[in-house]
Amino acid sequence: MDNERAPAISPLSRTFTRDGWTLEIDIYEDGSGKWLLEVVDERNTSTVWTEPFDTEQLALDEALRAIEEEGIAAFSESLPYRDN
Repeated sequence: MDNERAPAISPLSRTFTRDGWTLEIDIYEDGSGKWLLEVVDERNTSTVWTEPFDTEQLALDEALRAIEEEGIAAFSESLPYRDN
């Protein structure tokens, strides 16, 4: 019998849209009580933080800070393909 379980997805995970561009902010538990952060663009390209966070709120705060400071383009390979 396999005791492995799927990682817990945080209810703080969300879709983030700015200036017509959408990112998925995914926060999930790593099995040891830490939280992992991944930001995924419209073409399913992801940016993953290598260090886990102590809380899911800290992970969300970091994602929002990074998007605000670096801009949505820093997390999206999709930007160049749009003509509008």
